[in-house]
Amino acid sequence: MVKTEDLIDAQAVAGLLRLRHANSVSTYLRRYPDMPRPVLDLGAGRPRLWLRPQVVRWMRARKPEQLRVGGES
Repeated sequence: MVKTEDLIDAQAVAGLLRLRHANSVSTYLRRYPDMPRPVLDLGAGRPRLWLRPQVVRWMRARKPEQLRVGGES
């Protein structure tokens, strides 16, 4: 069962990852195949939602140098 308070959008994911733009989350999804996928994806231009605990766990499991924190490339 999903707790609604654990659902976060791309803006919140970007904030956790210290990215400048929510659009950069898509880059991370391509760059890091092990990054958690949205639990809700309504299609192009529509909302995507992740589970905060999954994103936080993934972030903590990676060494800081493995993530391009703040990078958009």
